[in-house]
Amino acid sequence: MSKFNEHSFANEKALIRVDFNVPLDKTTLAITDDTRIRAAIPTIKKILSDGGSVILMSHLGRPKNGPEDKYSLKHIVAHISELLGIPVQFASDCLGEDAQNKARDLQPGEVLLLENLRFYPEEEKGDKAFAEKLSKYGDVYVNDAFGTAHRAHASTAIVADFFPADKKFFGLLMEAEVSSAEKVLHKSEKPFVAIIGGAKVSDKILIIENLLGKATDIIIGGGMAYTFFKALGGNIGNSLCEDDRLETAKELLKKAEEKGVCIHLPSDSIIADKFAVDAEVSAAPSNNIPAGWLGLDIAEDAQEEFANVIHNSKTILWNGPMGVFEMEKFQGGTKAIAEAVAKATENGAFSLVGGGDSVAAVNKFNLADKISYVSTGGGALLEYFEGKVLPGIAAIK
Repeated sequence: MSKFNEHSFANEKALIRVDFNVPLDKTTLAITDDTRIRAAIPTIKKILSDGGSVILMSHLGRPKNGPEDKYSLKHIVAHISELLGIPVQFASDCLGEDAQNKARDLQPGEVLLLENLRFYPEEEKGDKAFAEKLSKYGDVYVNDAFGTAHRAHASTAIVADFFPADKKFFGLLMEAEVSSAEKVLHKSEKPFVAIIGGAKVSDKILIIENLLGKATDIIIGGGMAYTFFKALGGNIGNSLCEDDRLETAKELLKKAEEKGVCIHLPSDSIIADKFAVDAEVSAAPSNNIPAGWLGLDIAEDAQEEFANVIHNSKTILWNGPMGVFEMEKFQGGTKAIAEAVAKATENGAFSLVGGGDSVAAVNKFNLADKISYVSTGGGALLEYFEGKVLPGIAAIK
């Protein structure tokens, strides 16, 4: 059993760092995707059912100069209340008398949400005095915000210093995130395939390098694939390319060969005469795209080749789409990969999907429940797989 589940929170005030940084509609300020809030509900409910009370703290957006109405957490109070089935109290500032009084008077079974932490610059600076003030609200500290675990902010890492070892915990979401990531990185069953997509090689160099020591196969798709094709002497037309990364791409391929890791590049591409919904579409070998055309997805042969690799794997990590899946004409590759991952999972593989676009894709194609674990942490998961120590995890461990 987990440390969190073993603990009884009866009569304790739990100060929980959650990641309620959810997208809001620009005009109505209504929540457009509540995944992150739903993800934290089991942690909150466990504490409440033990007879404890909960003080929630989170950031929302990137406010620059103090409080701004569009970044106020008051806009999400009603929805949290609805998901929990109890009214949630709100403190109009995360510091000051209102918050202190409401936290002090909180009764077992009650929940209080503090206003946006980032209305104070001290939060992102990891200010110790600010963290200490926050720590005074609770008897125990729970970090359930994997999405911000890679930031050494006051509420995600520093505040933990003010609680003894037996009074700080990972919440259920954080535990699941960390154990899923550790399973893939340190206890993966072979064959282990990593599917890395997205626009830029530069964003994924560190993760690819770190995976060269762990994975048996690395599938590369998305815009970043064309930098590899150009590095190998191919014609990529107007496809996305980082010319300053051509040597890097060659080095990665060389390192992979030395380590016996198989790198799979898409043999063919869906190409378009412009980056637009109404573009003319054709297919071409990925290393021979005509002038004036650009690759925007992986085509049929690549889809089939990649699916075969995925079907034969026991561990799968997927970070980044295969093409511009937001446009219907260029979603086939990402959809084929999502379906292959779901099928392999059904056949006993362990699959972890992380990073905003990949998560959006499995949700779009209604396959999230067919994946072993869908991560809520984009940047945090990426840094974990780059081999970095995450401050939010280190603070509890």
